[in-house]
Amino acid sequence: MWDRQIPELTRQWRVIRFDLPGHGGSPAHATTSIAELADRLVATLDALGVERFGYAGCDIGGAVGAQLALTRPHRVTSLALVSSSPRYGTADAWRQRGVVIRTNGLDPIARTAPEHWFTPGFAGAQSAIVEWAVQMVRTTDPGCYIAACEALAAYDVRSSLGRVGVPTLVVVGAEDQVTPTTDARTLVAGIPDASLALIPGTSHLAPVEQPAAVSELLIRHFSTAWHDKPGPPALGAAAPKPQIAPPMPTHAPPAIESGLSQPAQVRGGTYEQGIKVRREVLGDAHVDRVEAGTDDFNADFHDFITRYAWGETWTRPGLDRRTRSVITLTALVARGHREELALHTRAALRNGLTPAEIREILLHTAVYCGVPAANSAFAVAQKVIQEETTPEA
Repeated sequence: MWDRQIPELTRQWRVIRFDLPGHGGSPAHATTSIAELADRLVATLDALGVERFGYAGCDIGGAVGAQLALTRPHRVTSLALVSSSPRYGTADAWRQRGVVIRTNGLDPIARTAPEHWFTPGFAGAQSAIVEWAVQMVRTTDPGCYIAACEALAAYDVRSSLGRVGVPTLVVVGAEDQVTPTTDARTLVAGIPDASLALIPGTSHLAPVEQPAAVSELLIRHFSTAWHDKPGPPALGAAAPKPQIAPPMPTHAPPAIESGLSQPAQVRGGTYEQGIKVRREVLGDAHVDRVEAGTDDFNADFHDFITRYAWGETWTRPGLDRRTRSVITLTALVARGHREELALHTRAALRNGLTPAEIREILLHTAVYCGVPAANSAFAVAQKVIQEETTPEA
């Protein structure tokens, strides 16, 4: 992705590039955490003898860069976040993408990648680059791609942006729909020393679509922000000139609130862990609906569920979430709880069960729970699986 920036950047700096696990040439050692990706990168830099460095990252690479700036401020001298966001979409959307990949493989995601990454004009004129993008996704290890989706589902640094203490350049394409300009402005508003560069006529993969403009921006930023080197003169760009916006006013990011408005003494660590797991398994949309419908009459009941079912039972280390989903589906079939069965079929897919495995579970329940119960369960699960595993058009 950075091939066309390398000739300019290596005139002044040693440049180190890395692939995500299972992407490109990296081994398929998956991790579901942006923090772990940052830790692995630091370990690599340590092995190479690199102590302080400037960092540029695009999309999930930007998330790794922000994590480094927050957790290793003594290592990062300057930061460039390209097509990045403090929170990438919704956790539900990323986890559903994992469900689609487990069921259909990466081909549907690969075929739709160009329309999300490039403007129509660029895609129509650059068929070789479009094919490169498709093949890059198609040849990624599926498990590592799903793990990257999980990492982005859990990533949210909106409340931490004020702690980024290095000069930061935020670059966004004016036509980027994946990480739109509103996301870029949120980054600039939250980071104390940040500036915004808007590149006209550009979509998500700005380093590929407008390489000269991105190269100019990176050279200018690292030359002026790098504390260890004097900066060279600015270079011209053989592309539409990026628009440099003044820094946004710094202010505290909005408070991120979740949960019910109950007295603090009721909310211990068990509740907080429970609401976290409940959101990860059942999805933010479901939990948000539950919380919106909570009042004085049912608040204690929902607090009870969150603390005991999710905070104490689902968090126990003796069984993984896949196994707990198998048990839960079986129990719900046996008791005939169809509404809960639909909810936990979605949860089972998010927890890594495939449609084929869910089918086998329901077949097994026909023997031990009865054919009528299993028949009803198949109808519920079939509808949910069709909804959750159909790729976006």
